[in-house]
Amino acid sequence: MNRMHLGIDPNDRAAAAGADHADGSNAARGAAQVGIGLRQPHYREWAERRVALGFVEVHSENFFADGGAALAVLEGVRETHAVSLHGVGLALGSAVGIDAWHLERLARLVERIEPVRVSDHACFARAPFVKASSRPAQAAVFHAADLLPIAFTPASLDILCTNVDRVQERLRRSILVENLSAYLSFNDAEQMPEPVFFSELVRRTGCSLLLDVNNLVVNAINAQRDGLASADPVPAACAFIDVLPPGAVGEFHLAGYCDTGSLVIDDHGSRVHAPVWAVYEHALARFGALPSLIEWDTDVPSLDVLLDEAARAARRQNALTAPRAAA
Repeated sequence: MNRMHLGIDPNDRAAAAGADHADGSNAARGAAQVGIGLRQPHYREWAERRVALGFVEVHSENFFADGGAALAVLEGVRETHAVSLHGVGLALGSAVGIDAWHLERLARLVERIEPVRVSDHACFARAPFVKASSRPAQAAVFHAADLLPIAFTPASLDILCTNVDRVQERLRRSILVENLSAYLSFNDAEQMPEPVFFSELVRRTGCSLLLDVNNLVVNAINAQRDGLASADPVPAACAFIDVLPPGAVGEFHLAGYCDTGSLVIDDHGSRVHAPVWAVYEHALARFGALPSLIEWDTDVPSLDVLLDEAARAARRQNALTAPRAAA
């Protein structure tokens, strides 16, 4: 599928969102490319403040209803900021395919909000099971309501490509697919290196990657502690990035993780850790100052803390672009 035929350029609205900050300052340039996840505890404060950000991200499924207070808030946000819709329920890696109801609700929300980007995860959550009854056994589909990892095999790639194609055809736009943090790996002789797997996904479907930098670091640390990798986690995560082809990435995610000592968990519950910032800087050098989101979903802090994290990302973007602008 050729992304040139999938509708609007997803960067157009992000550029428009930064138009109010045309003073040429570093802060203004960075603000146009950095966003935060907007969560319910901040709805009221958000409405009362004029926040200089390029975009906000919300979880798509929270706005599937045809009306209500949440959707009204989102429509108000859409009047002043670009909105990125980030889903957690499409289960793009599921062999049973995409849930038709879910896809239709997403399509209606996309038509209503006109988001700058639409994304979901390279995971599975839907699987068949047999439901016992007095009648002959009937096949049904169970949804695990979780982001379960997929094997990086040719067969899994075929499934993922088929489902991504279906979503893009229905939405009439390209989507972004996010890499996961995973706490198990598959012992399969056909297993492909993960960055090669995602590179093929981009090539075959015309989608882009939502590169979660935190997930790269979490997986690299856990692999090192499990004895599956001897390399330092930061260079290992940077090596993943170096395999991806130019233009493959459309957005970065940044978040905090929880280090339990034996396992690092991607909990989105703290400030971005130093290794993640280091890998982010490498990603910026490789792909440029792409839209970057601060994710924080547990122990949600004050809005000012989120904005401070966004400012840290903007400073790193500006450090990359300032020398180019001077030249």
